[in-house]
Amino acid sequence: MKELSLNILDVAKNSVKAEASLIEIELEETEETLLIRIRDDGCGMEPEFLARVVDPFSTTRTTRKVGMGLPLLKLAAEQTGGTLSIRSVPKSAGTPSGTTVEALFYKNHMDFTPLGDIISTVTLLIQGNPDIDFRFVHTMPDRTVELDTRELRAVLGDEVPLSDYAVLAWMEESLREQYAS
Repeated sequence: MKELSLNILDVAKNSVKAEASLIEIELEETEETLLIRIRDDGCGMEPEFLARVVDPFSTTRTTRKVGMGLPLLKLAAEQTGGTLSIRSVPKSAGTPSGTTVEALFYKNHMDFTPLGDIISTVTLLIQGNPDIDFRFVHTMPDRTVELDTRELRAVLGDEVPLSDYAVLAWMEESLREQYAS
């Protein structure tokens, strides 16, 4: 993929398919590194599937027999000298379930893929999944950009959906202002 924001979109869509009610996207950026963490409270993965989840021929898709999202994210991280780790607790464990994907990138490496349009990625995820809560936090050396749909729901109530054009436009503008600060 040409932008890491597209990898984030792909992993978050897996969280949607896992019936998550909360998806957290955290970016921790230093001068040298970018850590992407996507955490959900979905159904999780059984240990057998988790062990082979980065194999492109291991997929839960029914429309095709190949799943490239996590393998491509792993490749992109490793090409910079970074890593990919995945932790998951399945519903069958009897404890809170969910999955956490972490990818570490070294930004100064010549193979580092740019982050891309993360604002569009976040707003697209919310627009397409207005019943799911999203928490987005991008911590950089000089600022932090945040958006939490749970806070928006508390203000808007049940009358105004998060997919409403005015709400989406406000979210996008809020993120743009935070990045510009």
